[in-house]
Amino acid sequence: MALSIVPSGVERFFEPDEIIVSKTDLKGRMIYTNRVFMRVAGYNEAELIGQPHSMIRHPDMPRCVFKLLWDTLEAKKEIFAYVVNMCKNGDHYWVLAHVTPSYDGAGNVNGYHSNRRVPDRKILDSTIIPLYKQLLEEEQRYKNRKDGMNSAYNNLLQILKEKGVGYDEFFFSLQG
Repeated sequence: MALSIVPSGVERFFEPDEIIVSKTDLKGRMIYTNRVFMRVAGYNEAELIGQPHSMIRHPDMPRCVFKLLWDTLEAKKEIFAYVVNMCKNGDHYWVLAHVTPSYDGAGNVNGYHSNRRVPDRKILDSTIIPLYKQLLEEEQRYKNRKDGMNSAYNNLLQILKEKGVGYDEFFFSLQG
């Protein structure tokens, strides 16, 4: 769905006291979205439920970040990440996402839950946007999208290694 949407270059914002919430099944198909999500993304509930969460993926978002996200979730761990999403009309909005596995009564992962808040603009401008641009450029050097994603992912791991930190430590160091 998002592939046919052309980015407008217009950024949307939501209030610092608002939280965007969604829940997905194990395949990443949305099973719940709150009103803030629908308002900001510009979709109604019927357009979202049952659709892959990737329908709001912005083309400027490096795929390797989603590889990190899915690898972390599959290890039954939570992850925090900065994400730029695309609205139904092509506008975009940045979020600070906290994604966690959801569990059934027997302790099995049965889906995922994501809360998104307004990110710190200074962190976006000084660190995240330049980093994501670098990772996206690496991804785009390859004709094969998977090869590009893996190369950018390895670049991200190398950046973290050079800083002497893991991803979580890097992320939380940005928060001040």
